[in-house]
Amino acid sequence: MALVGKKFPNLSVNAMDEMGDTFKLNVLEEAQKNNKKVLLFWYPKDFTFVCPTELHAFQEALGEFEKRNVKVIGASCDTAEVHFAWLNTSKDNGGIEGVTYPILADSNRNLSSQLGILDISNEQYDEETGTVTVEGDNVTYRATYLIDEEGTIFHESVNHMPLGRNVKEFIRLVDAYTHVQEKGEVCPANWEEGKQAMNANREGVASYLSTSAN
Repeated sequence: MALVGKKFPNLSVNAMDEMGDTFKLNVLEEAQKNNKKVLLFWYPKDFTFVCPTELHAFQEALGEFEKRNVKVIGASCDTAEVHFAWLNTSKDNGGIEGVTYPILADSNRNLSSQLGILDISNEQYDEETGTVTVEGDNVTYRATYLIDEEGTIFHESVNHMPLGRNVKEFIRLVDAYTHVQEKGEVCPANWEEGKQAMNANREGVASYLSTSAN
């Protein structure tokens, strides 16, 4: 079920910072109370392979997000203690030492279940034992959410496990949405900061297409 245009779930989740402190973090409140956009990205597991490349890529771009008033938050279903162990593991050992943004520890899967991003299938209920079994790892896909200052999701995407994300695309999407907020124009295909946008009417698209064709 698509969540774009809806408010992000109002739920507090354990999180870990680079200092080793565990605290409660509510993504919706982060956006609304601090008047910030939020980028929340989920990855499957700590101590794996594609995942650290993504966490370091978001860290390298952190300054670009911060100057756009965007808070970056990572997330997985690992515990806070495992996050801290990974934060204390060096890059040359596959770790994420140097990452400074908070990482959600959704170990009870309350938030990821609401978002519908868990790798589970074929749920079966055993009436005799009252138990439910599933297939899959019960960890999250590479889901990404962009949330505006009112707590509304304006972008969501989900990659399968082997496919790493392009961090630059999320910067472009933030720029585009900010342009829409500030200018009231809409952003056509392949729009980037500094390029021509257009008015959302027949005349606007006609003018844009005639100009871009030249």
